[in-house]
Amino acid sequence: MNEMEVITLARAAIWMAIEISMPVMLVGLFVGLIVALFQALTQIQEMTLAFVPKIVAIFMAIYVMLPAFSIKMTEFMRMLADQIIAGGVGS
Repeated sequence: MNEMEVITLARAAIWMAIEISMPVMLVGLFVGLIVALFQALTQIQEMTLAFVPKIVAIFMAIYVMLPAFSIKMTEFMRMLADQIIAGGVGS
């Protein structure tokens, strides 16, 4: 295995991690913005108000996106297994 194969594999793994985490992080960002706007407008500074809606929204996003995440992970594992079988990785 040469340096280029390692870099390509690492780049693919990092990109897949970004693709999987991006929808969940965006949901957390938007819910956090909405909660912060609500807290600023109403002057309610309760910590659970900031935390609970975000964590519930993130868990819901993970639950909804889990089939897509598993498809992406399966495709990546198949690509990795094909490279191992072909002798491209680990030789």
